[in-house]
Formats: sequence, C-alpha cells, structure tokens
Amino acid sequence: MTELPLFLTELVDELADTPGTVAVVLGGSRVGAGVGEGSDWDLGLYYRGPIDLTGLAKRGTVYPPGAWGRLMNGGAWLRCGSERVDVLLRDLDVVEYWTDRATRGEFEVDALLGYVAGVPTYLLSAELASCRPLRGRIAPIPFPPRLALDAPPRWRFSRSFTLAYARVLAQRGNRIGAVGHAAKALIEEAHAILCERSEWVCNEKRMIDSAGLGALQLQFGDCPADTARLVDWVDALTEQLGGSAWERAPWDPA
Repeated sequence: MTELPLFLTELVDELADTPGTVAVVLGGSRVGAGVGEGSDWDLGLYYRGPIDLTGLAKRGTVYPPGAWGRLMNGGAWLRCGSERVDVLLRDLDVVEYWTDRATRGEFEVDALLGYVAGVPTYLLSAELASCRPLRGRIAPIPFPPRLALDAPPRWRFSRSFTLAYARVLAQRGNRIGAVGHAAKALIEEAHAILCERSEWVCNEKRMIDSAGLGALQLQFGDCPADTARLVDWVDALTEQLGGSAWERAPWDPA
C-alpha cells in the first residue's frame, strides 16, 4: 500500500474539511501496480450538493463542476513542490445514478478527451471499485451480473459498425481514417471481453493487453498504404476480432 507523503496528507485533510465533501479517495496508478517514476497522484473528491472550492482555488486553477463534462465533472491540476496532483470532483448524486443504471445493465458512452472509443458511464462505478478511501466512507459495488450480460453485445455492435466504416474508408484510400476506426474497434472489443469477465476498467491505457489482445497491436505497425491491401488488412483484423461477413456491414439487409 502506498504511503502518503506529508504534502499529500495535508491536502487530503484540507479537502476532507471542505464543506460538501463526503469522502476523499486515492485513485489511479498509485493504488494499483502501474505506478512508475514520475507518476502523478490522483485524488477523488466525492461531494453531495453544493461544494465550496474556495480553499482548493488557493492552490491553483479550479475547473468547477460540469466544466469537464457530465462524467469527468471538474477538478484541478496542481503542483505540490515537484509532484503533480490531480484533484477530480465527483458528484455523488451523479455517481449513484449511473451506478444504479449499471446494476440494470444500462450505460451510455460519452466522447471524452483522452479516450479513443469513448468513456462508458459505468466508469464512475469502476472508479469506486478501484480507489483507496482516505477520508470519509464510500461504498463500491461488485461488477453487476446484468452489465456483464448486456454490455458485451452493445460493445460488439459498435465494434462491427466501426470496422465496417474502416473498410469503407480503406476502399476510398483513406488510410488514416481506416486505421483510426480499426484502433477504435480493437478497444471496443476489449471492452466487450472485460465486461464478460466482470472486470472494471477506468481508462484505455492497459485494457488491450488486459483483454488478451496485445498481439494485435503489432499489426498497426505494418499497415499497408496500397488501397487493396488496406482493405484486406481491415478484413483480417475483423476476423481476428471475431467478426463475420454480416458484421462487416451491420446496416446492410443482405
């Protein structure tokens, strides 16, 4: 377990005393095994109702609730000496809403900076399951059985649609568009696999390898420029991702 340095303990105590705060947690690589030299510190500030960010604003620029979208919400990127600290705001009412939806197998996907395939709304539940509570109490939930059942088909429909569009772009000689959509499809299949395994995922950084699809990354280093070969390359990736002839064109009645 990572021990907190003094500067972080002081910040955590300050956040815990902020009016509106319910809990402060440690997340990101500092909780798991992915920490490396130069890793930043990720703090989640869970609040309910109005939140007083006056104290946090004295430490740096604060992006208020909603500034980063309905899921990422808001927060601050701080420098504490030589260390980088990210403070992420999480509205508990929003977290509980999407967690309840996840238990019923329901989710939506938002476009968000830093994500290729978008971010599923059950990210908020995944964060709770992976974080380390520091102050206050907050309860994580296990991966919902209904989500494990309903999410993979949805992700695979997206994967198939994305690959079909990659093939259309490849036929037109649009190499960048074809490869971009192929990469998105690979991540969508990874989402499907990890949901089947009932494994929470907070970001796309390591999910391809976690899903057992790491070997496919090598194919992106050998992407052909010739149009005909590019179409074959997309078709080969489709088959390796479990696609079928129908899935190459899910909108085609034939």
